[in-house]
Amino acid sequence: MSLKQRLGLDADPVFLMDGTAFIYRGFFANRHMQRSDGFPTNALVVVTRVLLRILREERPKHFLFLKDGRGKNFRHEIYADYKANREAMPEELARQIPPIERMVRALGLPFEESEGCEADDCIASLAARFSPALPVVIISGDKDLKQCLGPNVFMWDPGSREERLVTMADFEAESGVAPSRWPDVQALVGDASDNIPGVPGIGPKTARQIFAICPTLEDIRDHFALLPPKLQDKLRPHLADMFTWRELTRLSLAVCADLDLAALDVGPIDLAECRSLAQEYELFALRREIAALVQAGAPHVGGAGPVAPEALSLLSAAPLGAPPAADAVPEIGNAPAGGDRGSASREPLLSEAPAAAEVASVALLPECRGRTVALVWPEGPSLPPRVAVAEADGAAREPAAALERVEEYAWTGDMKALCAWLGNAGEVAVADLKSLLLAAPFWKELPDGGARLLDLGLAAYLLGPEAGDYGWPRLSARWGDALGLEGRGPAIVALGMARALAAQLAANGLADLYANMELPLVPVLAAMEERGIAIDPTAFQSFLDDVQRELDELTRQVYAEAGETFNIRSAQQLGEVLYGRLHLAAPRKTRGGQPSTSQETLERLAPGAPVVQSILQFRKLEKMRSTYLDPLPRLMDGQNRIHTTFNQEATATGRLSSSNPNLQNIPVRGPLGKRMRACFVAAPGNVLVSADYSQIELRILAHMSQDPTLLDAFRQGEDIHARTAALIFDMPQDKVLPDQRRMAKTINFGLIYGMGANKLGQELKIPTTEARAFIDRYFARLSGLKAFYERVVDSAREQGYVVTLAGRRRWLPDILSANGQMAAQARRQAVNTVIQGSAADVIKLAMLAVARDAALRRLEARLVLQVHDELLLELPEGGASEAGARAAALMEGVRPGGVELSVPLLVEWGAAHDWGSAH
Repeated sequence: MSLKQRLGLDADPVFLMDGTAFIYRGFFANRHMQRSDGFPTNALVVVTRVLLRILREERPKHFLFLKDGRGKNFRHEIYADYKANREAMPEELARQIPPIERMVRALGLPFEESEGCEADDCIASLAARFSPALPVVIISGDKDLKQCLGPNVFMWDPGSREERLVTMADFEAESGVAPSRWPDVQALVGDASDNIPGVPGIGPKTARQIFAICPTLEDIRDHFALLPPKLQDKLRPHLADMFTWRELTRLSLAVCADLDLAALDVGPIDLAECRSLAQEYELFALRREIAALVQAGAPHVGGAGPVAPEALSLLSAAPLGAPPAADAVPEIGNAPAGGDRGSASREPLLSEAPAAAEVASVALLPECRGRTVALVWPEGPSLPPRVAVAEADGAAREPAAALERVEEYAWTGDMKALCAWLGNAGEVAVADLKSLLLAAPFWKELPDGGARLLDLGLAAYLLGPEAGDYGWPRLSARWGDALGLEGRGPAIVALGMARALAAQLAANGLADLYANMELPLVPVLAAMEERGIAIDPTAFQSFLDDVQRELDELTRQVYAEAGETFNIRSAQQLGEVLYGRLHLAAPRKTRGGQPSTSQETLERLAPGAPVVQSILQFRKLEKMRSTYLDPLPRLMDGQNRIHTTFNQEATATGRLSSSNPNLQNIPVRGPLGKRMRACFVAAPGNVLVSADYSQIELRILAHMSQDPTLLDAFRQGEDIHARTAALIFDMPQDKVLPDQRRMAKTINFGLIYGMGANKLGQELKIPTTEARAFIDRYFARLSGLKAFYERVVDSAREQGYVVTLAGRRRWLPDILSANGQMAAQARRQAVNTVIQGSAADVIKLAMLAVARDAALRRLEARLVLQVHDELLLELPEGGASEAGARAAALMEGVRPGGVELSVPLLVEWGAAHDWGSAH
């Protein structure tokens, strides 16, 4: 939804972008990105991605990218030390300014560099000039620009970790002052980043107290006696200075007078220049996005009708079997949701797909028996799908030649008839099989109709598991030009992709994984999504009421301990209370230099501060309320069931994820977790069976490392953590204390996820040197693990990827990086992927075994949920014991890659009416 729709605007807004801020943020967010010859491209890539998002989602008519000019401005005449603490622009960033300006202009966007003032002044002037007639959206997160907010002026930060949209009402509610008074606040508080001193000893909270008595600086000066003596003492030496500080923070409204609205008109994309930039700076992923934007037919492209052939030459042809392009990174802090196949997958590739003959009868379609058929919806589910049938003799030729005589059809007839016709095909290629299976009941018969299926998105995911978007627009943009099919219909492109992807799967050793695990899992996941899981709304409401009562009590308790009321959910206000009023010593600061109020920081403060203990309990309960208890009941259907989406293409390790809502993060530990899970129930007359692998990742680690200690412990059925603790602490296993076992458990699991000494020290609350000693001792006593880790890393360096037990691949292009931090991360990913990816293989094979089992079908046992290493089934009450034992046996018999593990898989199961009691 565009901002115009979200804000309910009557006219298209004018967009004013604080380009300098995004240039710097892009540079520091991704320092490693560079061209093959070492030329830095991080700021160029990130800024371009933000611009493409704005063009794609907002389709602006008026836009201006503003950048700070060089040299000093009028503020240096007021205060010579203004921004004196700023370092010069890094050379790696300065080199990117010219191509950034070229890219902005190539995208059809006006560009302006300020002279004698700052970009913020231009933004403020233009916002004041245009807002009486048109809404204005300032694209920035800069606090200085908040003074521009008004009834028709908004601030939007699409590049922050969590997108932020601020209205005048939002600002006034948060700050307690009108936007026009913001420079007065900044004058007192100061701004370290701009070297504006402010008044010593006055922070945001104290300033708010002052302005509650004296609303302006003039009021402070003229009614000084109204202020409390302590505040007078702080202000008295700076009564003149504060007006100077305000002049530094107040934005000018009298600059950029030569810019009228026409100067901000968005123009057409310069395809030739975009192509030139993409080639010069190796922006392979970005040129695909630009091409997709052009093909989407956005108004700013200019003109209507079919996309010109030269636009398609922007498309990249990088093979999926290779590591991703260097610029294939998400926007700042905004990685795309891995659950669906990317936001682009919900948009048409072309605003008007190439013309195709409309048919409503299968008699008018070519013979498809034994042939490959492509079925895609390039213009969305509400418009006719496209169908194309490959020729029988085209297998030996190149894709373009094999498809040169193929025709494409727009199907306007009965979908059920089309489904029956497809059952005769030799192979059916679709963009997203799960969505098709969920669209109508008859599509579920397609996998059983005899035709082989090819899910193009799923195949692409296996070949490139970190691409993030496997929707039709991105796939077709990547492959259309590579296969010589530019200008052809989408279904014809899909036919070419089907052949090419199948060949890539075979060449990369992934054909078996695709055919025997991932593809058969699609209908299983579709059935689980459709089935859903029941909840008890009464139990939810009772739990919510209890939590709310405790939150209310904790709120009163925190206020009493803090000595004042404040917004406990506000990190800023919380920091002011803890470190300003209560004078607690801040263990760490944020990147912006503010005292941290993170969970980890508060946990370190808690032992000596009762108020912090109360705040931590408040946070725990508030998360329970806001994440689960309040929203989940709203999502249930008429049968009190919740339907999640299982994401098969979300993680590089192959693990499934859950979204809308996420049911894989339902708490499990402690009384709160137990009660939360008890709210998930079986339908009347039914029971839930929970079957959970025990320590599956450690068992896989034992098998793959062949470490004698781990192998023996699992074969003897010993407590693996106690055994490890005994080794680390040099003591008999029966003498191991609970805290020592806990430490060993943390090390056992932490090292699987690449935990280093710093993180381990934080987890165990011990010095880093002691944590490092633990790790050294761990690897010395379990020598097979160290050798295994070294083998995995050496193999990744040699091959460029790692492989799981079932043959899943993950490319690790940074394993040979000259950047030590990136190379270290790639080494951790290598080990983690081999172990966690193999565990993902096991649970997926277990799901297939359970779903296919005749005995469980006879008992009417159906999968309803998968949570990490746990499967949850629902069935009539009488068969619970038999179903639990059968599911456990099937899960313990899984053989990833056809290999029997060197240690036994162990599954624990339970049955009850609610999930909490069954687990």
